[in-house]
Amino acid sequence: MAIDVRRADPDRQWQIPALVAVLTLLFAVPAIGLSWGWSAQLDLDRSIADAAYDVSRQREWLIDLLEIIAVVASNWGTGIGLTVLAGWMLWRKERGIAGWVIASGIVVIGGNALIKLIFTRDRPFWDHPLHEIGGYSFPSGHSAGAGVFFTVLGLLTVVATGRGWKRRVLLTLWTLLTLAVAASRVLLGVHFFSDVVAGVAFGSLATMLLWILLVSGNGRAPSETATATGSGRFQSAVILNPSKIADVADFRAKVSQVAASYGWNEPRWFETTVEDPGHGQTRAAIAGGVDLVVAAGGDGTVRAVCEEAARTGVAVGILPHGTGNLLARNLDIPVNTRDALDVVYAGQDRAIDLATFRRDDEDDTAFLVMAGLGMDAMIMSGVNDQLKKKVGFLAYFVSGTRAITFPRTKVTITIDDEEPVTFKARTVVVGNVGQLQGGIPLLPDAEIDDGRLDVVVVAPKRFIGWVAIVARVMTRRLTNDKRLTRLSGERVHVKAEKPVPMQLDGDGVGEGSEITAEVHQGVVLIRVPVALPPAT
Repeated sequence: MAIDVRRADPDRQWQIPALVAVLTLLFAVPAIGLSWGWSAQLDLDRSIADAAYDVSRQREWLIDLLEIIAVVASNWGTGIGLTVLAGWMLWRKERGIAGWVIASGIVVIGGNALIKLIFTRDRPFWDHPLHEIGGYSFPSGHSAGAGVFFTVLGLLTVVATGRGWKRRVLLTLWTLLTLAVAASRVLLGVHFFSDVVAGVAFGSLATMLLWILLVSGNGRAPSETATATGSGRFQSAVILNPSKIADVADFRAKVSQVAASYGWNEPRWFETTVEDPGHGQTRAAIAGGVDLVVAAGGDGTVRAVCEEAARTGVAVGILPHGTGNLLARNLDIPVNTRDALDVVYAGQDRAIDLATFRRDDEDDTAFLVMAGLGMDAMIMSGVNDQLKKKVGFLAYFVSGTRAITFPRTKVTITIDDEEPVTFKARTVVVGNVGQLQGGIPLLPDAEIDDGRLDVVVVAPKRFIGWVAIVARVMTRRLTNDKRLTRLSGERVHVKAEKPVPMQLDGDGVGEGSEITAEVHQGVVLIRVPVALPPAT
């Protein structure tokens, strides 16, 4: 993954000072209370220590676990962990970050020892101690070590990953592990509550301050996005779907800032409406002579913009704000706004295919990702919009549990000028790309610029048949059988024996009994990350 320290810059300038202030208070309040002998703090420390001791002394297995944590989270364990992280950064040629990791370990471990000598607080006394240890109590060295180590891990997680569920899961894990180490010291009876609070705060605060001093402000574009393409023309238009963006004003400011940093003029702004999801706005932008149209919204907004930009020579940048964002994912475009902006204003153009979709006797409609009929369309149509806003893609899983019993329907499929083939299918998907959410390879041979459409026919007779289908999809087995068949061609015609639900790029489009899909090769230019040169 690319290391881009700008990812650690918050969207709002007050956030880092606020965090530093909170950490300072968490250290200063216990320190002042201890110095001045606040009875409330001392009483709280003693009552918590007594309660924790009673919990641990009755559980031998817990004491054994706490002893293991004590060894792993010791100064030696923290030092080894930080050394490994620094070595990893040196291997990545990130010398500045490696220096920050080393400096953080030295300052926190050494500084914590000096602070102990200033306060000289005795450890909790027990007639039958659970763990023998010497030295002073305030602040907790293990907690300070956890503060520095997991703050380092947290910042490295931020600068090495894009925004999304993976980052949130990792940051939550680092936070929980920090709290676990701190709690273990109280449960083992070797520290008071204020000792571990001050220890964690000191370790995290010192690490944050050193980041601000040594690393922050030295950002650069990730190597994957390199530099601007240098077209010599720098006017963009942003077509945004306001229903997908929580704070439009903040979003506009962020886009304008990044555009200016790459030498582009202030973007021209257009907002979609319920009546016009992006077609008219894109036509107006192109007519105004822009050099780049940026689609900020879900797959529906992206589809409308690309349909109008096709064959114009004007490239399309994508700022994904939908639930699926399948086109962006299949083109390796980051799904978090800050990284995607680097691709929009500093990427390279790639010509991709556009497919047209005709249902029954209606007019052609474009799609870039996938079109389908049957069970998959029923899932898309059955998603609760409010639930989708709350839980994202998991809303499709909820809808899928209701659609799993969708009956098999007789369909006849004609590829190009070949003989028609008949199936009893639960769903038929025509794809311009191959991967679903989470990298699931539904159509492993599909390429977005190969001038072909790939088709998958899913036809299990019973529920148990889905197990075999899932196994085949995940293992990328390409052989066909009665449960799952894959086809490919430039033109696909599907006729069902009765009207069934249909979907286009993840949006339900009602029912129909006949569709025709045709590919148009290389008619849309999309901004994608700059390809890295081969390793030498």
